[in-house]
Amino acid sequence: MAEAAWEGWIAPGTLWEQVCNTAPYLTAKLRRAGARRLIALDSFQAVLPGLGSILNADLTTEEQLEDYFAVCLSCHYATVAAFVPTDVDTKIRGLIWRKTRDRESLRRMCDFALRAAGWSVDGVSARTIHAGELGAVSGHNGEWLSVMCGAHGRFLAVGDEEYAEKSGAAIEAELWREARAFEWLLKTPGREIDALKAASALTHNAGDVDQGISFWERRRAESLARFGRLAHENTGAYGGWFQVAARLYKDGLSAEGHRHYPLRGVKGLRQSGDLLLPVSPFLDDWGSLVARHPALSNEDRAEIVDALAKGCRKIPGQAGYYRALAGFAETVPHVFAQVQQLVPNSARKELRDPELRRLIAIPRASFESAWRKKVEAQRRSNR
Repeated sequence: MAEAAWEGWIAPGTLWEQVCNTAPYLTAKLRRAGARRLIALDSFQAVLPGLGSILNADLTTEEQLEDYFAVCLSCHYATVAAFVPTDVDTKIRGLIWRKTRDRESLRRMCDFALRAAGWSVDGVSARTIHAGELGAVSGHNGEWLSVMCGAHGRFLAVGDEEYAEKSGAAIEAELWREARAFEWLLKTPGREIDALKAASALTHNAGDVDQGISFWERRRAESLARFGRLAHENTGAYGGWFQVAARLYKDGLSAEGHRHYPLRGVKGLRQSGDLLLPVSPFLDDWGSLVARHPALSNEDRAEIVDALAKGCRKIPGQAGYYRALAGFAETVPHVFAQVQQLVPNSARKELRDPELRRLIAIPRASFESAWRKKVEAQRRSNR
């Protein structure tokens, strides 16, 4: 066989191992499909168990590339909200698109990505905010947008006007949907915390769009004005709602936008999709779940508490890890006391710190009240 289409990149088998390592609970939910080509399938659950077919000797290099794109997008979708995502985002945003000029191959990849817009995040993300008839908003939307921006830029570069417009229309429709969903949440009494979570998602999603644009070889002013810098100087696009979201995000939420490295080594958290991390800093319920989840032993909980305590010190300005500890301590106080006897001495010292104890003692209602007031103030300014 000629050189594999993924030469120099992560091999398909390695990607599968990474998915199994970070999300072993998914393997029981995958279903093998009989299709010869992965690019023809309609879900990541169908693509992942069939990725061995990409090694077929009768596939052309272009066909290999298309199926490799399907594998990378599926792996990314399955793990991007897990604790250790697969590192393929640059591939699906730009590098794979750049590797061919074949219009039919590019179109098949684009059509696959368009189908991915309808994939459910159930079981692969806890960072979803529901906005009534406007649907759910999550970071997965941003990942999808970045892929479609990669496609759009490539179609502009190869002069495929039909698919440049098709991909551009899909991006614009999704950005409008997210803007309207955020507007609805912001204006709906009682949804203040969800509005804040959506503000975080929209700001990150706008950043993902910019990442996709960064791979463009030809930068058309029209497309940049439609999609670029929505959380920065592009103030007029999409009713200005990405600007409002960015203001809320920068007013305290930005400290929560880290990649949760302190939790990446905690293997106990990978035992169940129930334990996926929600939008920070609103982690009281997640801490409560950690305290009582049947898949976790007290030794597992001790490792999690150790990581949270260290994260409190290492990540300045964040509040989410304090809230996770607060949720744990309030839900099962005696288990929290037992777990503290199992953590390393360094973590015990952290947990005895007066400032940490003060912060985890703040009642949830008081903590969230301060955040609600930020949304109410923004709501008044947008009337």
